[in-house]
Amino acid sequence: MAAAPTAAPAPDADWRATVHYLTYRSLGAAMGHMPLPLAQGVARGVARFMALRGGPALAMNERHMRRVLASECVDGVEPDPALVRRWSRRTFDSYAQYWADGARLPYEAEAGVRARWRLEQGEEHLRAAFARGRGIVMALPHVGSWEWGGYWLALEGMPMTAVVERLEPPQLFEWFVAQRAAMGLTAVPLGEGSSGALLRALKEGEIVGLVSDRDLVGNGVEVEFFGERTTLPGGAATLALRTGAPLVPVVVYSGPGNWHTGVVHAPVDTARRGSLREDIARVTQALAQVFEEDIRRRPEQWHLYQPNWPSDPR
Repeated sequence: MAAAPTAAPAPDADWRATVHYLTYRSLGAAMGHMPLPLAQGVARGVARFMALRGGPALAMNERHMRRVLASECVDGVEPDPALVRRWSRRTFDSYAQYWADGARLPYEAEAGVRARWRLEQGEEHLRAAFARGRGIVMALPHVGSWEWGGYWLALEGMPMTAVVERLEPPQLFEWFVAQRAAMGLTAVPLGEGSSGALLRALKEGEIVGLVSDRDLVGNGVEVEFFGERTTLPGGAATLALRTGAPLVPVVVYSGPGNWHTGVVHAPVDTARRGSLREDIARVTQALAQVFEEDIRRRPEQWHLYQPNWPSDPR
């Protein structure tokens, strides 16, 4: 019996996807070529409108911000709700700068990237880990603009392969990948096949970048994160433990001013102590503690607007 023919995509769906792709591409090009203060002003205006309007994204971010601020309080004192809201609204300003700078990055020359980048601390950890020749597993939180650091690494002869969420429509994702490739960044979509790409990069002695403070797939490792149990991705710990590549936590902050500031921490201890499952749990918990420190330093730059704990409403 012949298989039923596969239904072709509806013409209006194709049209909407094309408009979506062209809109984003045109906006990206416009942001990349207009003066920096204007680009940041436009993005900030849109973000402030969204923050004032409120909605699920702001409400979810306020939950996360409350956890961060509460972790600095003593004797179980809860942070003032007005303070939580003010800090949460600031994340929209920071997110606006992230998008403006990200749109401009593919159009920056080497001199422009170097002029707006500084590695505040940990260059010795980075150089020493890279010199081992086994690659580096970099674990990062959703803070600031890590792609500026990735561009700088490529300029320094340390190319990065990063796992990213797939964008829709497909032509938008292909354009995004091509732009990152032009900057020396290899972007691979999250899902089947991504592990192979990461292993190949490490085998070549390159850097693998994994944003590791949100469990997208839902099969992560249970940890305590800002005083509450949740799961975080175990991919960074698993890769480091299985390959012997050093596991280096990194954060890239936006600022001060128009700079982007990198902080490289000492490698996490990945010496084998028990079963693979136990070691993955231990190392992932160690990463969570480093992320807590990095996020507390600049909480308004933690761009997380989705559920991240079991108690968060879905």
